Amino acid sequence: MDEKTRGETGEGYKHALGNRQVQMIAIGGAIGVGLFLGAGGRLAAAGPGLIISYALAGVAAFLVMRALGELVLYRPVSGSFVEYATTFIGPWAGFATGWMYWVNWAATGVAELTAVAIYIAKWAPDFPRWLTALIALGLVLTVNLVSVRLFGELEFWFALLKVMAIITFLVVGLYLVLFSVNGAGAGNLVTHGGFFPTGFGPVLVSLQAVVFAYSAIEMVGITAGETKEPRKVMPRAVNSVMWRIAVFYVGSVILLAMVLPWTAYSAGESPFVTVFSHIGFAGAGDVMNLVVITAAMSSCNSGLYATGRILRSMALKGEAPAFTGAMSRRQVPAGGIVFTAVVLLAGVALYYFLPGRAFNIAIAVSSLGVITTWGTFLYCQIKLREACLRGEIERPSFRMPGSPVSNWVGLAFLALILVLMPFADPDQRVAFFLIPVLAIAIAVGWRVVGMRRALSERAAEPAARPAPDTLS
Repeated sequence: MDEKTRGETGEGYKHALGNRQVQMIAIGGAIGVGLFLGAGGRLAAAGPGLIISYALAGVAAFLVMRALGELVLYRPVSGSFVEYATTFIGPWAGFATGWMYWVNWAATGVAELTAVAIYIAKWAPDFPRWLTALIALGLVLTVNLVSVRLFGELEFWFALLKVMAIITFLVVGLYLVLFSVNGAGAGNLVTHGGFFPTGFGPVLVSLQAVVFAYSAIEMVGITAGETKEPRKVMPRAVNSVMWRIAVFYVGSVILLAMVLPWTAYSAGESPFVTVFSHIGFAGAGDVMNLVVITAAMSSCNSGLYATGRILRSMALKGEAPAFTGAMSRRQVPAGGIVFTAVVLLAGVALYYFLPGRAFNIAIAVSSLGVITTWGTFLYCQIKLREACLRGEIERPSFRMPGSPVSNWVGLAFLALILVLMPFADPDQRVAFFLIPVLAIAIAVGWRVVGMRRALSERAAEPAARPAPDTLS
């Protein structure tokens, strides 16, 4: 089977995801716990200026998705950017990117399971939280192992619930602002210390956490190998990211800052609960509690899906444990999914050692994987464009706008986030000091892979012929 055919068939995957499911997976990826949980604390720290952070990260996210879109149309393959990094940069880049993406989802999964346990405790305070996390993990693990169709359906409904919650808030928030209910209005953007009440520094420092809020938008690319008519479906899904970012993220943060003064928000409560509670909606806490749990389950569900495909892609090349490449009879990469699930189970213990910091540390670590993945998309598209200009391959009709200038702008934005990490809060700073640790671990891993390949090639060589007997 040639490389193109292999990419079209997704390395043995079943094309079970249709346009409806892919569109909702894209929407679910663009609406996560980072918005439902994190926006309140960031508003409390940066004030209305947080809108700038979300807008800048949104522009970067759009550029990343357009770069990914062109790559996917060039080769719609499950395992996506690992394959692209290997092709356009080198085998070492595919290895590093794949494992950093796994680190991203492993850390995110720990954060999401911790969030599920915490929020279920609101309704059942005496129920063991470790058991809550275990049940949640068991549910998403089962869904991923049964079939990709079931995964797609569950994500469809998870995403639908999140979209309905956001749309409800947008409608209510817009009503409050337009009719100046309870002091809501544009004045809240400047009358409580100004647009940057704590200075511009907190706005910049918040970029790391905001980027995490946008993570998982790349899920669209990973579904390419299991999507019917990817060359038709993928451009629609990628283009739709722009308006979702503008409406759901930037629009929500603008309304949050206008409905209430930024001083009304806190890190310990969802900003949406704060708003609904302020207008006297008694059931807001329970409703948003359900939405947050759904968002966390959705993220963990997507994480198992993504890492299963990425690990299989790497295992086929000898860059991940061989068992992670195992496919089940249902054409699901069961080995990689179970491997990630075991790590997530072990990671839940972090909550018991650092209950007040586990979630923030986990999302800070996962942001390193997000930055690596986004940077890979942007740089690989540059190399794809160069290969097309040389006439080596045919360039897809769906192209990255403004390339290569837009690519370098996106890469500069990601570099800025890395530079700002040491100035963030202690939990976010953990990620910065992990950079050399992860770099060493990946370098050692790549060295081990190289040694194994050398030994394998040596063993495959025919035995050397004995030297002629000079005495005969």
